Amino acid sequence: MKKIENFYLEDPHLQQLMRHYLKDDFYKWAEGELTEFGEMCAGAIDERAVHTDREGQPRLIKYNRFGEEVSEIWVNEGYKKTVEETYNKGIVGYIHKEIPELGSKGNYLYSYAQGYLLSQTEPGFYCPVTLTMATAMLLDKYGSDDVKETFMKHVLSTGEVELYEGATFLTERQGGSDVGANAVRAVENGMDYELYGEKYFASNSGMCGVAMVLARIDGARGGTKGLSLFAVPWREKDGSLNGIHVRRLKDKLGVRAVPSAEIEFDGAKAYLVGEPNKGIYYMMEALNLSRICNAIASIGIMRRAYMEARNYAFYREAFGEKLTHYPMIKESLVQLAAKQEVETSAVFRLVEMFDLVSNDGIPTTEDDAAHTRLLIAILKKESAEQAIHFSHEAIEMHGGNGYIEDFVLPRLLRDAQVLTVWEGTANILGLEVLRLIKKHRVHELFLKEMKNELSGLPEKLSKLGSTVLEGVTVLESVLDQVANADDDTQTYHSKRIAELMARIYESVVALSDAALFGGERRRMIAEVFIENAWKKNEWLDTEMRSLQYFDEIVGLNVKV
Repeated sequence: MKKIENFYLEDPHLQQLMRHYLKDDFYKWAEGELTEFGEMCAGAIDERAVHTDREGQPRLIKYNRFGEEVSEIWVNEGYKKTVEETYNKGIVGYIHKEIPELGSKGNYLYSYAQGYLLSQTEPGFYCPVTLTMATAMLLDKYGSDDVKETFMKHVLSTGEVELYEGATFLTERQGGSDVGANAVRAVENGMDYELYGEKYFASNSGMCGVAMVLARIDGARGGTKGLSLFAVPWREKDGSLNGIHVRRLKDKLGVRAVPSAEIEFDGAKAYLVGEPNKGIYYMMEALNLSRICNAIASIGIMRRAYMEARNYAFYREAFGEKLTHYPMIKESLVQLAAKQEVETSAVFRLVEMFDLVSNDGIPTTEDDAAHTRLLIAILKKESAEQAIHFSHEAIEMHGGNGYIEDFVLPRLLRDAQVLTVWEGTANILGLEVLRLIKKHRVHELFLKEMKNELSGLPEKLSKLGSTVLEGVTVLESVLDQVANADDDTQTYHSKRIAELMARIYESVVALSDAALFGGERRRMIAEVFIENAWKKNEWLDTEMRSLQYFDEIVGLNVKV
């Protein structure tokens, strides 16, 4: 069976996207870096991920040999090596500081391309990277000069100083998604604060150098509007714990690489970030970044699951023929390939928008920001659900082998499952879409953009575009009926609206790719995607395009 040697070089679609989005010297530099990182991810990092998942999971060392509490988190040496190699590649640092070879900063798009490669091998470790990205953004945007001086060079380290990974601690036992119920106290102590209370699901505990923590200053109002944001170092300057006790590590279904803990603050020194009582607004910005990371992890899992299924189907024989001889196998692989490529295009198109609205030097409007938030919500939801679906399909393609831990697929499925929960469940994301509709009338922006793109398609794609336009008409009808309904009715339909928007948006992306990049394969991808998305020929598919297009879309020598 063909082994994947390099996640970047064996992904012509990703290469095409990088050529499109990254320009001139940045692209030339990034091409070399992504090639090198793609080989690392498919090789050494993948081998370490297997060990971490099965034998080398994080462990809590609560006490030392003298019976003194130390609350140390042990991680294996291979995991530490992956931490070093990944951050030294600038996956966080080069978003905020200059790339030495170029004399200019990178951007989120390049970082997310790295994250996409990393997530194909170690989605569990991409969680701490995500938390560090969020920490860097919050410190850079809202930290005082003193706080930045203390932490930023470490959070952005690419090997020149000690690395401080980041963390974002929101969840408390009584709250969960109801962050307004948070009760951790912040007590003023001179110029700074001390924190008291517990966080119930604190990921990257023990590995982070600094955590961004929501807490309520004594005397502040209740609910989310009384929460402030603090930077909390994990250790004091002398190496001792900063008033932090680790109660236990969570025994999780998947993403076992990341230590997630229940922790208690007992006088932990904390530095206020930004203005008091605005912590929830700052953290919601970080949450949008993390939701994109979640989508990146999802499309990474989708890609790895598809490639494992594809390679196995070309290798495995059943009843005297390769699996790829059989029509139902061909149909499954073609549909997976089309969905994965379109979803990947959609997510990276979103990332380009996120780069624009995140860049203080580029003028954008409130509408631009709201539209970006809408796409984040609908694509996070869709991609997370698809990561589970793809893992399931790949397991089924492998038969009994797919259920054996010697193969990567069980780990992919376990890791994928959390992506529907982290950064907001489908219900929470549906409510986010509803809020954006009510507050910003973002559906009007969405509908206008979708119609404009569909009207600008070349003639050869217009028939496919008309199918999508029918979906736009359905969405308009649903929105009209729901707009003036009571709260329960609006909430009930919010998730359906999000799903319909995702289907329309991705269909438009499929058609835009076909128009932009050209070529028969792109047109075939768009046909297959739209036919499957809108259930054309659901019961009797007389044209069987998946069989006709198999060699061009799935074949071993695919070119985009």
